Formats: sequence, C-alpha cells, structure tokens
Amino acid sequence: MAQINVAELFKQTRRKLKLSWVAGLNGGSNTLTSETVTKPSLALIGHLNFVHPNRVQVLGCAEMDYLRSLPPDEAITAIENLYSTDLAAVIVANGEKVPKSLTVAANKHAAPLFTSTLRSPELMEILSHFLAQAMADSISLHGVFMEVQGFGVLVKGEAAIGKSELALELITRGHRLIADDIVDFYRISPDRVEGRCPPLLQDFLEVRGLGILNIRALFGDNSVKPTKPLDLIIQLEMADKLAPQNLDRLSIKTLHEEVLGLKVSKVHIPIAAGRNIAVLVEVAIRNHMLLLRGINATKQFTQRQQREMKKNRA
Repeated sequence: MAQINVAELFKQTRRKLKLSWVAGLNGGSNTLTSETVTKPSLALIGHLNFVHPNRVQVLGCAEMDYLRSLPPDEAITAIENLYSTDLAAVIVANGEKVPKSLTVAANKHAAPLFTSTLRSPELMEILSHFLAQAMADSISLHGVFMEVQGFGVLVKGEAAIGKSELALELITRGHRLIADDIVDFYRISPDRVEGRCPPLLQDFLEVRGLGILNIRALFGDNSVKPTKPLDLIIQLEMADKLAPQNLDRLSIKTLHEEVLGLKVSKVHIPIAAGRNIAVLVEVAIRNHMLLLRGINATKQFTQRQQREMKKNRA
C-alpha cells in the first residue's frame, strides 16, 4: 500500500503550494495512504467538516470566519474535537491569520499546521493531484522508456539484445529518453499508466562499449523527459530464436500486455542483421496511430484479396 508522510509531502509541495510549517513540528511522520484515497467515506482532503473530518483539513476564508464567529470556549472545543480524530495535517489557506488555539492544538496533538497564501480551492486542486500521483499503484519494469513521435513507448527484450543502442539511435533522430534499465509505472487514473524515471537514473543511458552517457549533457534538455503515459510496448526478439510458425507475417491479432491492470498495445519486432530497428520502431508507432484511427492495413489487404478471389470465381 503506497503512502507518504507529512514531512515528505511538505518537502515536495512547499514551493508550489507556498507552504509554511508553523506548528506541530513533531508530526512529520504522520502518514497518508493510498487506502485513504480510494475510500469515499474517508476523503483525503477537504474543507472543515466536524462531522466527517478529513485526513488533511484545508481551512479557507469561510472556515476561519466560522471559527472566529464562535465564542472562545466553543472554538477551542471544536478545534479539539477536530484534532482528536485521525488527522494528518491542517492547512490554513488564503493567507488567513492563524489563531493561537489552532497552534496550541497542533502542538498538543503532533499534527502539523501549515499556512499558505493560495486560495483554498486552488490549493486543494493541486494537492489532490499531487497525492493521486504520489500514492498511485506502481510497478517497476525492466526496459527503456522513450517518447517517440509523441507516444510513450516501452522497449523490452532480453539482456544485450540492443535496447540501449536502439534508444541512442532514436535520441539522435529527435526522440526523447525518459528512463533506461528500470522504469517506474504508476496507475494515476482508471485509463492511464504513467512511466517515470527513478531519480538515481535520470538523464543516464548505459550503452555497452561506451559506458554511462549523460543524455541531457550530450544532446540538450529536449532529449529527455521526466514522465510520459504508456501507450505502446515494443518487444524485441532475436529472429533466429523464433520458430517460423511463431512469426506473424500479417499481424492479424492485436497483442496486449497488462500493466497495473491496464491493457497496453504490444508489438513484437524480430531482431536480425541488417534490420534498421529504429525505423521499424518509428513505423510501428505510426501504424499504431492509424489503428487508433480505425485504419488497419492488414484488414484492408485481406478485404482486397477476398474481393479479387470473388472476381476470379465469377
């Protein structure tokens, strides 16, 4: 089960959300989990709600006005009730002044209290998006992940088959590297799996005989990209290891591979001496584009052949 603690959440979002940590410094280890995200009854982020408190409470102008409208004793009681729940953190948005009772409660219950100058709806939108990505189901796969002609392409194959050399050729042709060797994939929405490069490997490509290459330094910033949705899987296979009966000359069947429960289109490309694999990959992606538009060359050829056969019988 994916999770993130409040200290890491603050570290990764403080600039974008313009956060300041004002109280509850001992609560950095409080965690938010993916299980919380998926349960509708346990909303992860929300405005002040004393009936169903959220894991991260966002207090905007209306919420702070409500607290200020309460008599001091009732306001303290309401805040104590809020902090007595399984609360991870509180964010006071809109640059609102933080009452002392909130600070005292945050320190008492070791629940971080942040302030932000952003408007509460904007803050919630950004934070919700961040948490959805940070705590999505994930898997790490071996291969090279590229952006080729705008599509996210995972190149797979056994060791030493030439994946990195293919990636280098594609980069020289203007395409972009996302990750080499290990790719982290996240199910960020029901119909989308996103690939990311582990921080340790960013910008690097290992090519036998050349060693580790810094692609950004060699080819510029446009040669690399941090993330990309997965659109297509290219499986490289040695042609001499494939039995003739396993070679699909017409590609009548559309192949798929499941990644985090999502079916992703897959193309097998046999590797043999003299074959320009980079060109084959580019054409495979162009053909994938046509298939998405409903243009299937194999079906067109088959239909044309059947028409000719009918003419010959007549």
